[in-house]
Amino acid sequence: MRILKRNWKILLLGVFVAVASCSFTAKEFNDPSKDRLLIDLISYVLEKGHYDPKELDDTFSMNVWENFIESLDPLKRYFLAQDIEDFRAYSLLIDDQIRQKELSFFDIVYETYLERSEATKAYYKDILAEPFDYAVQESINTDYDQLEYATTSQELKEHWRKQLKYTALSNFYDLIEEQKEARGMNPDSIPSDEIRDLIDMSTADLEAKARETTLSTLDDNYDFTDDLERKDYFAVYLNAIVSEFDPHTNYFAPPDRDRFDLRMSGKLEGIGARLQKKNDYITIVEVISGGPVWRGEHLEVGDALIKVRQEDEDEAVSLVGMRVDDAVKLIKGPKGTKVILTVKRVDGTIDEEIIERDVVELAETYAKSTIIEQDGKRYGLINLPAFYFDMTDYGERNAATDVRLEIEKLKNEQIDGLVMDLRNNGGGSLRTAVDIAGLFIKNGPVVQVASNGARKEVLKDRDNDIAWDGPLVLMINELSASASEILAAAMQDYKRGIILGSAQSYGKGTVQNMIDLNQWLRNNDLGDMGALKMTTQKFYRVNGGSTQLEGVKSDIVMPDRYSYIEIGERDYDNPLPHDNITAAEYEVWPGYIDYEGTIERSKERLASNAQVNLIEENAQWIKSNQNDQELSLSLDEYIAEMQRREQENERFEAIKDYDNKLNYASLQDDLRLMDQDTTLREQHRRWHKALAKDVYVEEAVHILADLKMNNIRPNKVAKIQD
Repeated sequence: MRILKRNWKILLLGVFVAVASCSFTAKEFNDPSKDRLLIDLISYVLEKGHYDPKELDDTFSMNVWENFIESLDPLKRYFLAQDIEDFRAYSLLIDDQIRQKELSFFDIVYETYLERSEATKAYYKDILAEPFDYAVQESINTDYDQLEYATTSQELKEHWRKQLKYTALSNFYDLIEEQKEARGMNPDSIPSDEIRDLIDMSTADLEAKARETTLSTLDDNYDFTDDLERKDYFAVYLNAIVSEFDPHTNYFAPPDRDRFDLRMSGKLEGIGARLQKKNDYITIVEVISGGPVWRGEHLEVGDALIKVRQEDEDEAVSLVGMRVDDAVKLIKGPKGTKVILTVKRVDGTIDEEIIERDVVELAETYAKSTIIEQDGKRYGLINLPAFYFDMTDYGERNAATDVRLEIEKLKNEQIDGLVMDLRNNGGGSLRTAVDIAGLFIKNGPVVQVASNGARKEVLKDRDNDIAWDGPLVLMINELSASASEILAAAMQDYKRGIILGSAQSYGKGTVQNMIDLNQWLRNNDLGDMGALKMTTQKFYRVNGGSTQLEGVKSDIVMPDRYSYIEIGERDYDNPLPHDNITAAEYEVWPGYIDYEGTIERSKERLASNAQVNLIEENAQWIKSNQNDQELSLSLDEYIAEMQRREQENERFEAIKDYDNKLNYASLQDDLRLMDQDTTLREQHRRWHKALAKDVYVEEAVHILADLKMNNIRPNKVAKIQD
């Protein structure tokens, strides 16, 4: 989330004065000069500019020590127990080394890692040279945090054997299923020679092919790591340091900063999804509206990417255990090319998706609205995927002006109530959140912003104009974050609208800014130093509570498939704490009759709603499957487990087939645009199809129908006074 420019300039000036007082000259450092300079510069900027700077002490040292080692070897495939003991001598010294610009801890870990990585290259080739015996009753525990480091090379090789056997087992099962499907095809419709060859393969052939695929994946992984340089590993070390301040403070090496800038510019070339590594899986954490994944409904948040294959290649590459950056290199590609992804869904089922890469236009994230018709009444729904704005000119186009425009269009359609859909909205501009809140209240505070060592600032809606004074419901879920939480919290504190959704929203109550590290240097002969994304502020509700960690708790709770998945701020390491400050002065909205009664009646309806209960069961089932970390390496047991999951999943198919019996209609202004824009027409058609299956929208409409308004509301008063 971006703070207001004026606040940031004040903060930046303070940091600038502090850093300039001991200005950095790159020439003063000896080899490896750039690494030492980065350590010095980043630690100083964090000390002076971070919202809650950490004390560099023994606890800090131990956390960095653990983080860096785990970042390099999350599956415990490389380091031996003796290596860890050797590293332990530095576990309480890293704070001192940072102050002294000393790199010996990094050097010993880095050099040992390179040595161990080189030694293990022979392991996987030897292991995969012979067939696995899948009749043996053995298992693997994928909770690698609990796995002990190997004490000998032979024990380490056994770790490799089990991990490779599990990967090959997954490939083996996939080939068996593909063969069954191919044998059921019409011979004239078989798409490729590869599928024809698969039909005639014996079980032994399939097992060998599964090992070949696993071998190819490891070869590719080592090809990637062989290309990495010291500076790449040093960037990992720097992030082990800065992430101890909070999970949203990150160092961006020059190429990473360029990718971040590209994302913020509004165009991405690829599949249109944001990835994150969780345990040893590359997981979808955001689907970008308008991108190929979104358009084709290929993936959703929580899906894990297991394998990737290019359209012109026969062999897939396993993504299990791969670094995110390496996975991205395989997944992204030029517009018009195709990538084939093997996906493990959040429910445990395995699918293959063919995705055509494209340029992702973030213009698809703009606000849009529709009419919902029920029992002779008309309700408006505005979907807001992000709090966007033009970084060079706020007045050019932003979420607040667009939402105001949609409200005016809906009012022309004579709506009786309004739903603001903020589900999956990860935030954006703080200013737009304040301006949108002002569309629903006469005036008053919207959010309080605190900076380190500075007096809090109350950001207010200062005009008396209200764009919409009728019944209002806001829908949120666990992925509603940052600016979404500001808007929802303000509407909840004012009792202006009823919050419907997950038990709590994401819980991100902090503000970050990107700082170009090059601006602090003079006489720099060492090249681009990259950038630091740093947490600089924290925001609070008008009632004084922080949304940090706790998020916004819905007035009416409805389950969804994310209910028990660890995806919120509280699930990160080192999040800033939840706290409270003094409340701002504000007056509760006087416009509703029986506000609390409306909430209670909704809860009663939901308690007996079969669709809601089925969604709750599905969420609990997904969580139970994710908790299974002791996995069998027997083929028969693996097949039985996959069949069990498929059968259990069948009873949740009804969730996708639900019909809420509401009628949806595009606005007249949009219909005129659709006459010339077939893409817009298709987007609305698909959107309406999804809304028709949405039980949350159904309940939102029931709430709007139940909300009763006073005859005289604040905007009416304002007009009389005028």
